[in-house]
Amino acid sequence: MDLAEQNMYTDSKKGAMHVFIKTTRAHGYEYIKLVESRRQGGKPQHHVLFNFGRADLIKKDASFLRIVRRLCEIAEIEVSPEKPTNVMSLLEGCSEATFYNYGYLAYLRLWKNLGIEPILKKLQRGCTKTQYPIDESVFLMAVQHLLEPRSKLATSERQSRYFNWREIPLHHLYRSLDKLGDWKEDIESELFTFNYVRMGQQVEVVFYDVTTFAFESVKTDELRAFGYSKDCKFNEVQVVMGMIIDTNGIPIGYELFPGNTFDGKTMLAALANIGKRFGIRRVIIVADRGINSKGNLKSIKEAGYGYIMASKIRGMGKSMKEKILSPESFTVITNAQGEESFRYKTLPYTNVFTDEDKVKHSLDENLIISYSPKRAAKDKQDRERLIEKARKLLESPEKIEALNKRGGKKYIDKVNPKQKDTWTLAMEKIEQDSLFDGYYGIQTSEKNMDAPEVMEAYHTLWKIEESFRIMKSTMEVRPIFHWTKERIKGHFVVCFLAFMMERRLELLLKEHTDELSASPGRIQEALNTMQLAALTANEEELFLKVKAHPLANKIFRLLKINMPKNVNKAHELVEHLKLIPLVVEPCQISF
Repeated sequence: MDLAEQNMYTDSKKGAMHVFIKTTRAHGYEYIKLVESRRQGGKPQHHVLFNFGRADLIKKDASFLRIVRRLCEIAEIEVSPEKPTNVMSLLEGCSEATFYNYGYLAYLRLWKNLGIEPILKKLQRGCTKTQYPIDESVFLMAVQHLLEPRSKLATSERQSRYFNWREIPLHHLYRSLDKLGDWKEDIESELFTFNYVRMGQQVEVVFYDVTTFAFESVKTDELRAFGYSKDCKFNEVQVVMGMIIDTNGIPIGYELFPGNTFDGKTMLAALANIGKRFGIRRVIIVADRGINSKGNLKSIKEAGYGYIMASKIRGMGKSMKEKILSPESFTVITNAQGEESFRYKTLPYTNVFTDEDKVKHSLDENLIISYSPKRAAKDKQDRERLIEKARKLLESPEKIEALNKRGGKKYIDKVNPKQKDTWTLAMEKIEQDSLFDGYYGIQTSEKNMDAPEVMEAYHTLWKIEESFRIMKSTMEVRPIFHWTKERIKGHFVVCFLAFMMERRLELLLKEHTDELSASPGRIQEALNTMQLAALTANEEELFLKVKAHPLANKIFRLLKINMPKNVNKAHELVEHLKLIPLVVEPCQISF
């Protein structure tokens, strides 16, 4: 069933706001207010949504009276010059208002236009035992993550907040999660075909990174495990996610790994799936130092792909270090005052290593070296902070042995390996590190790319780091409260689909409007302002449109969705808010 064309809506007031007209007296005048009643701490509290002003002035306000007369017309209340409307009695005669969100229709448009709905319907047709519409359940969970992240139980309880929404039982949400885990790879493949192959878009550069997601649990299993947490959640089990995005920051696919998996070991599985599911023939993998192991680089080349990786230049051989630090061959970039702001150069580099089977390999690469005075100042400041920590550790040498090499221990050496608690400041290490202040290295297999192209591709890696921040903050993917492997996997599929819609909407806004800084948080806030106040006047149900954020109006215009009138009858509004046909064929909107 088409979610936008259901001809029923739920009038349940679960979680809905209760609004009424309140009259107060102050300084000898009556004031009329639109008030919302909430229970906080077990006590009702009133929050003023709108202050109409003094009652005696409202009666003389021509613009306000026009609105009231329009309400009377819709409610079929007789109004005539001989029988003027009693404004106060009309306001007080209205029922309490229930608020519904209609901003979710923006994501319903993307849900259809990106092919997610037909793909899920297609997959369900192969699952004859499932009678309920899985696509509706998945959409509800996805849109809840985008607009008001909550647990699946709270999602079920709050679904009545959406206008024209047919209630979905909670057990349908859970059963849908069980199916999604099995469909993950098919969903990714179908979405790639739908949004790239059909559009004739070539994907040549992808970005790959890894993060961790914690659970509110300490129970381990084959997927959840303790490991190094990127969010410092070391007392909770976690899973590791490796994600692939395109140059626009749109997610293409992801993999889940046990929580104790090292970043570098996730790359091989990701590479295998790029070829198997997406059929991408030529890809340049862009990733940070955590993925840069010689074994990974070899695997990327053997798969027929290229790579651009952050390089560990401090660990290179003596001759290569001398070339890096040599002032020769740099291209210098100056600022408006003629001062150096940046410089870079390209060095041919043969990356030689021996694998676990004692076989020697060599990779022909370019090493892009850049230097920035601003970065040099930061590197110096970071090092001095670690040196200060090292000095404090030397005051309590008995604590040093138990620490790892991170933090201040980096700059501490043992004086005598045979004696306990004999430590000193590692002056030689400090001096060597200071030589590389401001220097940064990027190594690449792409010999045909010049230095600016390589640096631009690498610096775009921030998009995937931003992607993880969005998933963890705005969408609140974590903490995860599911305990079975199937539902954990299904939860991440929902989050992946929600994230895809959010990034597509961001990209549309940047390409077709002046909203260059339409962040996920601003989009979420804007769509949540799209509210309809439902009330009954003279036994007629009416819907009043609440003033929405200007960004929300832009989103609806961009997606070609009708805006409600200021005052609407129920049956008229359902018809009016239908998703009108696109001017172009589905999936032909320029993303």
